[in-house]
Amino acid sequence: MNPSEPHVGRRARHRLHAIYFGFALCFVLFVLGMGLLERLGMPRQYIGFVFLAAPVVVYAVIGVVCRTTDPAEYYVAGRRVPAVYNGMATAADWMSAASFIGLAGTLYLTGFEGLAYVLGWTGGFCLVALLMAPYLRKFGQYTIPDFLGARYQGHLPRLIGVAAAVLCSFVYVVAQIYGVGLITTRLTHIASFEIGVFLGLGGILVCSFLGGMRAVTWTQVAQYIVLLLAYLVPVVWLSVKQTGVPFPQAVYGQQLQKVAEAEARLKSDPAELSAIQAFHARANELGDKQLHATEALASERAEARQRIAALQKADAPQYQVQAAEREMAALPKDEASAIVGWRAEREALEARARPLAGMPDHAAQFAGDPDGTPEQQHAFEASRRNFLALVFCLMLGTAGLPHILTRSYTTPSVREARQSVAWSLFFILLLYLTAPALAVMVKFEIFTHLVGTSFDALPAWIANWNRVDPGLLSVVDINHDRVLQLAELKIGGDIIMLATPEIAGLPYVISGMVAAGGLAAALSTADGLLLTISNALSHDLYHKVLDPQAGTARRVMLSKLLLLVVALAAASVAAQKPANILFLVSAAFSLAASAFFPALVLGFFWRRANRWGASAGMLAGLVLCFGYMAATHPWLRGLFGITAPAGLWWDIQPISAGVFGVPFGFLVTIVVSLLTPPPPPEVRQWVEDLRHPG
Repeated sequence: MNPSEPHVGRRARHRLHAIYFGFALCFVLFVLGMGLLERLGMPRQYIGFVFLAAPVVVYAVIGVVCRTTDPAEYYVAGRRVPAVYNGMATAADWMSAASFIGLAGTLYLTGFEGLAYVLGWTGGFCLVALLMAPYLRKFGQYTIPDFLGARYQGHLPRLIGVAAAVLCSFVYVVAQIYGVGLITTRLTHIASFEIGVFLGLGGILVCSFLGGMRAVTWTQVAQYIVLLLAYLVPVVWLSVKQTGVPFPQAVYGQQLQKVAEAEARLKSDPAELSAIQAFHARANELGDKQLHATEALASERAEARQRIAALQKADAPQYQVQAAEREMAALPKDEASAIVGWRAEREALEARARPLAGMPDHAAQFAGDPDGTPEQQHAFEASRRNFLALVFCLMLGTAGLPHILTRSYTTPSVREARQSVAWSLFFILLLYLTAPALAVMVKFEIFTHLVGTSFDALPAWIANWNRVDPGLLSVVDINHDRVLQLAELKIGGDIIMLATPEIAGLPYVISGMVAAGGLAAALSTADGLLLTISNALSHDLYHKVLDPQAGTARRVMLSKLLLLVVALAAASVAAQKPANILFLVSAAFSLAASAFFPALVLGFFWRRANRWGASAGMLAGLVLCFGYMAATHPWLRGLFGITAPAGLWWDIQPISAGVFGVPFGFLVTIVVSLLTPPPPPEVRQWVEDLRHPG
């Protein structure tokens, strides 16, 4: 289980340095050239299309050049990836749509609480370096189920590992394809989000389908360069615009103080208070409708018919009549569905009828007040508990994600596996230390420059993003003063990063570059996840269990076909907009932590862990974690038709379900292992040898 380790020569490393330095220089020149074309009058739609198509063409060329059918090259890139480049590829694999698109938006909406993602994801790589990477590299096979099957000696642990890898990777890849759909729709100005999803899917398939891990690795290095520049340039530009200092991390505290002052001003602004009162009034109207559902529904239908009749009598344009007819057709069919819809709308209005549009003070550590009323004290404790639970799940989930751990197999040696994780952490921190500053600076722009703008003078980006998805951005003049208040602006976290250049008034070419970076982040992670799923099915299920005599060419071809099928299935789910990006990703982390972390850690460090304990522990952790999510998250409750009250355990939110699954998995693994026969002596000796990776 410790194959010979390929040597990566100095000349090959110098050649890689030259190639990727040239790529970075070409990308910078490309952005400057597009900026010149914008100044010369090139339409924005064409700029967006070029920023979408040009990088994908480059990634496709890398995929074609690196195409292979050799199993070692396809599954683990020939184990010849130097540590620094494996670190860049891992960082790109890691910097998913959630990190690139969703992290800054979460920090914008939640303030201090959003730092749980930064702490959890960063700390997780420390666990990977200490507990996972060296031992997996010394093991030296292809997949995580490979290790489970070998360590626990049987098909049962391997099959459970396959099922868990497919589940958590599929949830994760849906989030990436959803992000690709957002970017593609915005850049190409196509009318349908669903078409945008499937257009972006083509870019995802190009590399992973042709060359497996070999093509994906070298593509991800290029994608990391794109996403790094795309993330840092607008933030540095925004920092210079607001403070004159090109280091946003250095002026973060200064801008945070200005945001706190703006928050205090908005809380007492008369116009803002009038908008909040208007939302309260509309929420109360919906409450009255729920109490008198029969009369309210009949009244809405009568008003809709009168509106259609008035338009027809005035000989209004046909599209206006059709729109009114669609509104009438969309009315609830019965009282029960009307009450459900009114209740949901009322809850949304009540959420907006709070200071700062329902957002907490950016610098406030937790909700509530530890010295306040009993309700405030309870809110504080629940908020702190959820913060710590989320950090826990993200850390252990990072150390259990199959597509990240598989990267440990691609380095030339155990030593470089450790170095690779260190480089990954460095490359990731370049962005994670910038995200909090970005959120604060965007909030400063919105609070001081956008809020208070006349509705007649709103910037074009508001209407553009509203067309992509009204659920992500919408405005309403609820107090009829024709001036935008913060309460009247609904903005989703998934578009904060993508809209940053437009919010800051930067040239549109910067918007194109940011979108190209977001696309690179989503594509790189999606490629890794799709490979994880297809390899688990083709290598671990088909080759290791169903047909051990299958030839290498057949196994690789089957992996490619399965990759295509899984990608289409994930795109179909993403087109339904199941939940926001960050929830999907966080759910994947809780699932991965619950399923894999106990079995892997005990497999490395406890010789007594056996097949039955590991199998029972993985199943127990996974079932408890997923069951808690299904019982408490609104979208999953609707999907499974759960109508019973959603009772949270100790107020823990569903994205942190791993805080229950992980300890339960450890407990079940230990108890069942102690109640069943120990592993054979040769396995215990192998575990002892594995613990000294060198």
